[in-house]
Amino acid sequence: MLYYLFNYLNTLDFPGAGVFEYISFRSGMALIVSLVISILFGARLINLLRRLQVGESVRDLGLDGQKEKEGTPTMGGLIILGSILLPTLLFAKLDNVYVQTMMIAIIWLGTIGFLDDYIKVFKKNKQGLAGKFKVVGQLGVGIIVGSMLYFHPDVKVHKKVDAEYVLNAGEVDVTTKHANPESGQQSKWIETRDMTTTIPFVKNNEINYNWILGEGAKSWSWLIFIPIVIFIVIAVSNGANMTDGLDGLATGTSAIAGIALAVLAYVSSHVRFADYLDVMYIPFAEELVVFIAAFVGACIGFLWYNAYPARVFMGDTGSLAIGGIIAVFAIAIRKELLIPVLCGVFLIENLSVILQVSYFKFTKKRFGEGRRIFLMAPLHHHYQKKGIHEAKIVARFWIIGILLAVITIVTLKLR
Repeated sequence: MLYYLFNYLNTLDFPGAGVFEYISFRSGMALIVSLVISILFGARLINLLRRLQVGESVRDLGLDGQKEKEGTPTMGGLIILGSILLPTLLFAKLDNVYVQTMMIAIIWLGTIGFLDDYIKVFKKNKQGLAGKFKVVGQLGVGIIVGSMLYFHPDVKVHKKVDAEYVLNAGEVDVTTKHANPESGQQSKWIETRDMTTTIPFVKNNEINYNWILGEGAKSWSWLIFIPIVIFIVIAVSNGANMTDGLDGLATGTSAIAGIALAVLAYVSSHVRFADYLDVMYIPFAEELVVFIAAFVGACIGFLWYNAYPARVFMGDTGSLAIGGIIAVFAIAIRKELLIPVLCGVFLIENLSVILQVSYFKFTKKRFGEGRRIFLMAPLHHHYQKKGIHEAKIVARFWIIGILLAVITIVTLKLR
């Protein structure tokens, strides 16, 4: 909203109004405002949740410090959601398809998580929202997001190809839109709306989902793309949900992932950086930097209250939303194949549960007695069972998250 106000003021030569044209300024402001909102209004919301007796009901798993968490306010994800939405509304271009996509994803998944927490807390049903309804909700957001990113005319990429490259249907030579070509240049830029994405650690690191069905069935490639989007959204949102088991664990790792995504979005939406790094240039994606800056600020601000010992838990209201945000954002900037690296903490938490359950069922069927790989799953509980303090586990997972984020950024040139 402020963008449009200052854009109008700039036409009137109002001093300083032109600063809102800079992504760096608006992103910085979004981060600062989201951080301030989450810290200042977080305390008020926590007090409100306490008055409403919206406390966490802890199941006894025999873990150290578990009983002390009983009654800690949950549904604190509302702090994160509000701290993302308000700065985005203030500083982003709201007519941008990528911003609209992210807003739909956060509101939709936040609502699913809120319903789950509401049923647990107010209906006293520890199971929360039935699993099938969660999956239906995640399917819904996956279909909407996938459809917007596939069919919207503003969703397109510019790719650098050989100078002899022959244009296919729907492709346009846009070399002149970029820096003036040097004499003897052996490449050119083309604009296309195909669903090209980035493969990490590969030299010619792009793959087109259209190729799966072949050129003859190109118009049906949405049948491939949308299910992929659904799978990624479900996997990452559930991974964040699994990780949200220790104070500050999911929040901190999500903030780290958000910083890496901000770097990737910025270089992908800046034509000179895209040219220098030899990556796809994504027009209009610069507004995603404003959104992800608000996301990072909201997560860091929430850590003010969620770090050990936590005064509030995010609940499914926050965990499903932040996982979905990371998934949709990565898809939007054509970096979804980097998610296993960037979200490696989420991945190992998910895999630990899958392996634990599968091995238990297999050994029970084979030997008549279920056996376990880990002392407890998800993986962070395994280390708790080994007697490692909660705060130390979280710090070590953060360090792993930082390492994975650096590796993710390095893939821009490591091929």
